[in-house]
Amino acid sequence: MLILLPPSEGKTPAVRGSAVDWPALSFPRLNAYRAKVLEALGTVSAHEDALALLGVGASLRDDVERNTRLRAEPAAPAHRIYSGVLYDALGYASLTPAQRRKADASVLVVSALWGAIRLGDSVPAYRLSMGTSLPDVGRLATFWKPQLTDALEEAVSGHLLVDCRSSTYAAAWAPPADQTVTVNVFTEAAGVRKVVSHFAKHTRGELARHLLARRGKAPATPSEALKAAQEKWQAELVAGSARKPHALNIILPG
Repeated sequence: MLILLPPSEGKTPAVRGSAVDWPALSFPRLNAYRAKVLEALGTVSAHEDALALLGVGASLRDDVERNTRLRAEPAAPAHRIYSGVLYDALGYASLTPAQRRKADASVLVVSALWGAIRLGDSVPAYRLSMGTSLPDVGRLATFWKPQLTDALEEAVSGHLLVDCRSSTYAAAWAPPADQTVTVNVFTEAAGVRKVVSHFAKHTRGELARHLLARRGKAPATPSEALKAAQEKWQAELVAGSARKPHALNIILPG
């Protein structure tokens, strides 16, 4: 089993430490593409209209300024840098050592800057969304799609993929449909079902934690993923097709 996560929008910068060690990153064949995105991001972030170009508000000015020096910024494991709602719910720090090893091996983070990394990869904090377009790179989801398809083919072979990414990050790479269950979160009250957005991040983080921390073998099929989810939630599985992944729907009380 592999769990696909988006990065968090919020990030906690490393206070001290060495800069990113490029050869040590997972999927090193992506490094040339990572370098191209980083260079374009640094150029845009130094522009007088950087906030508008990156689609962020004035409160994130320091984050954008940091983008101009990412090669020298201290790096830390991704599980410490990513600090948003989903990662709070995942709670890496409170996992047991064995569960952390499982998380390091089983979680792939699809990133606008790094393409794909694992939780143990050390990276600096940065500000960049997959929905952004950069000069000489273009729309990042379009840029990364062929690179990730090529680089991740061997890593995902034979694994069930539990896809907890948001739609923005899902656009950057479509894993093999027959191996994939996409996680959706709904609320239901009085027979009326509604899609939830912000709280979906929390639930996906909780699901990732449950899959990593539960006893027994990791799910290897969509039906086994459903049974694992039903240990904590009301859930259903909608079968996919040759081109459409299975859907694991978690239904929360309204």
